[in-house]
Amino acid sequence: MKLLHTFAGNLKRYRTERGLSQEGFADIAGLHRTYISAIEREKRSIALDNVEKIASALGIDAYLLFVEDKKMIENKQSPMEVT
Repeated sequence: MKLLHTFAGNLKRYRTERGLSQEGFADIAGLHRTYISAIEREKRSIALDNVEKIASALGIDAYLLFVEDKKMIENKQSPMEVT
């Protein structure tokens, strides 16, 4: 699992589920739109204080931004499985 990839995907998914544009979300989170865009495109790392801002703006616990999508996990095979 690549942590930045998971975070970026979750941020975009939660943001779009709430019907928020990058600009609208950035305003709520108190961050710049280009920063949100760069995170979603995996072009920037993120500081922990900004993780808190993002989670708060989304109304979720911060750890959820680091959890892989359950559907993706269900579709993965265990390394021990024979194909």
